[in-house]
Amino acid sequence: MTTNVTSVFNVSQAVAPHMIARGSGKIINICSLMSGVSRPSIAPYATSKAAVANLTRGMAVDWAAHGLNINGIAPGYFRTELNQALVDDQKFNAWIETRTPMKRWGNVEELGGAAIFLASDAAKFVNGHILYVDGAFSATV
Repeated sequence: MTTNVTSVFNVSQAVAPHMIARGSGKIINICSLMSGVSRPSIAPYATSKAAVANLTRGMAVDWAAHGLNINGIAPGYFRTELNQALVDDQKFNAWIETRTPMKRWGNVEELGGAAIFLASDAAKFVNGHILYVDGAFSATV
């Protein structure tokens, strides 16, 4: 909770007053596919990321009138050093490739476009949104 929620809260509280003073600003929080779903054995992580998503929405509601846009990016399963053990687990890897409609893990570079969009003027009226970048994982049952 400290790493995933308190840090987002503290950083936002530090930067928002400066953005409010100038009448504009963008905050992009890193949520997770697990902000909206869960799987066995990761309840604490899923809980913390759900809190980040709702904190994102709450900040958007509170600060939108001051010209701030607060959104989140919710990555699905991406190949990273942090989850290499999951990538290397043949059973889990097969589950991801079967469960994800795009039939693969995401590559970290594929998150950049979402961040650029949310930080750009193209997203001026996008506020309180959680943008899932998950290969359609969250779109299917």
